[in-house]
Amino acid sequence: MGQALASANCPLVYGGGALGIMGIVSTTVLKAGGKVTGIIPYAMLEAGGEGSGSVEAILPDSESAPSDREKLETIVVDSMHDRKIEMAQRASAFVALPGGFGTFEEVLEVTTWNQLGIHNKPVVVLNVLSYFEPLRELIRNGLREGFIQPMNENLIIFVDGPSEHKDHETYNWGEAALQALDEWHLYPRTPSFDWRTRKDHCLVESSLENA
Repeated sequence: MGQALASANCPLVYGGGALGIMGIVSTTVLKAGGKVTGIIPYAMLEAGGEGSGSVEAILPDSESAPSDREKLETIVVDSMHDRKIEMAQRASAFVALPGGFGTFEEVLEVTTWNQLGIHNKPVVVLNVLSYFEPLRELIRNGLREGFIQPMNENLIIFVDGPSEHKDHETYNWGEAALQALDEWHLYPRTPSFDWRTRKDHCLVESSLENA
């Protein structure tokens, strides 16, 4: 994924962590010459990052490191909620790799925002070794039980890879993800709400009417 993003000159916006898949993808983008924006809450930064350290801490100490660091932007926010909003505003699409509770929650939140018309951006999950198959079945169950409308079934795009799991290790998931994004079309949704409406705007309009 990191190689594909860097090759396509697509900047990475992510949660700023250095461990696990997050750390591998972000450092791969940097080492391949791509740009990375990591967004992390202040509390996590003060505690040493998500797990142990931030991306800066695992960049190689070499002559090439300064150029890598120039392409890395770290944005510190106040809370986890602010972190998600900042990522969602900066990103033009969302790609989920296998992960835990945070991954599940963030995928479903940005998908819900598409449903509500808060934004209109593709959501792709890389179904490596069928990891996200339970999520697909959960969506289908929601459809069967009437909690999800049929028109919303494809709000999440599943990239399944080869039919044989033995071929997943050598499959180019990054290119497949970018192809899915290229083939995505705007979700035909007329927002039910004007999300620009704010409480202070309403108060100003009310004051003008009273005057």
